[in-house]
Amino acid sequence: MNSKFKLSLVSLASVALLGVGLSQTVNAQDDQIAGGEEVEVVFWHAMNDAHQDWLVEATEEFNSLHDNVTVVLENQGNYGALSQSLLASVRSNTAPTISQAYGEWMLDYEANDQLVDLTDFIENGFDEEEPYEDIFEVFREDNTFGDAVYGLPFNKSTRVLFVNNDLLEEVGVEAPETWDDLLSVSETVYEEAGVIGFGFENGLQHEFPMWVKQAGGEFVDEENNEVLFNSEEGLKALTFINDLINSDFGRIAGEDEYLSGPFTTGDVAMYIGSSAGIPFVENDAGDMNWTTAPVPTDVEAAAPFQGTNITMFASATEGEQEAAFEYMKFLVNGENTVSWAQTTGYLPVRESALESEEWTSYVEENEVFAAPASQFDIGFIEERVPGAFAMKNAMQTSLESMIYEGLDPETTLEEMSQAAQDEIDRAQ
Repeated sequence: MNSKFKLSLVSLASVALLGVGLSQTVNAQDDQIAGGEEVEVVFWHAMNDAHQDWLVEATEEFNSLHDNVTVVLENQGNYGALSQSLLASVRSNTAPTISQAYGEWMLDYEANDQLVDLTDFIENGFDEEEPYEDIFEVFREDNTFGDAVYGLPFNKSTRVLFVNNDLLEEVGVEAPETWDDLLSVSETVYEEAGVIGFGFENGLQHEFPMWVKQAGGEFVDEENNEVLFNSEEGLKALTFINDLINSDFGRIAGEDEYLSGPFTTGDVAMYIGSSAGIPFVENDAGDMNWTTAPVPTDVEAAAPFQGTNITMFASATEGEQEAAFEYMKFLVNGENTVSWAQTTGYLPVRESALESEEWTSYVEENEVFAAPASQFDIGFIEERVPGAFAMKNAMQTSLESMIYEGLDPETTLEEMSQAAQDEIDRAQ
């Protein structure tokens, strides 16, 4: 199928019509937010370009509907800078009211009593027409820590298989559904078309949990903070990755940094990447006939869902908390989550939104979004453990020794699991 879905035009239309849809969803008791007192909500984020444009427009609309509430957006540049700014702010008691945050960041803040438990807000603040339970379970789980809820989902994506239909049709094969299919299709494309069949993105440490789970294994035990991937299934996954990279028909992004480049120039037939990258591929693909497909699976079907949530910091006053929650809820109402998804390439976070006429008709016209939305039933959020960021960095060092220096998978797995466990233990 051809993916000519004209995201830029839809984006402009979505933003232009944003105010019409948003204003219809505001609670009738607007003037009662924070008891009518003047409140400022500071929101730290890392959105840029079209993502930031949408957020600015939505925030302006929210502010115009609430005379006593002003949400102030403060762009921290990127996720790395946002993480560092948040760490510094919580230590100095200067945290913003709310911020984008990954689940593993929230784990660290929660351990130091820096976050607001949103349970009471959730129980009393959602309408029957759009209840909290309408948010996909995988996203609710990402914000749930024990009996507490510390955030609402925001920009969410999953991994999908990007497929050059022209190349696969040329050699008479279809998009792979299993690991074995992936090997055979990649080899056929290479032998008959002279093009690398499949590529891995850099940063395999972030994707490795998916391969382990698909092999039937477990990555870590979140409850006991214990590494579990040094297993038969973990070795199977790592060996599969290593063999494919070292084959004639496989590669890793390497100096290209991102495989969307080689993919859109026709130098790689398939790769697994974030669904949030769909707009970037569309921008560069020209007339190429391409699509996305669900990630190939092995013993188990498993697709990671990723992205940040919006969390609230305990330093906020009661009035700021109340106003901030109204804004957080506003961003994920049915109309907004569809508009956000259409504009940015991220996923709607509500089941009702995924089933809405606005979204289903959009996917009919832009079929590359069908695969990401089809994976909710097999979706998982990676387990959250202390020191998760340092753990992944330690894993990367071992993986690069395997990829670039020829370290065998058995030794790599042993070193990687020990390094990961050391970082978890160090962070506790």
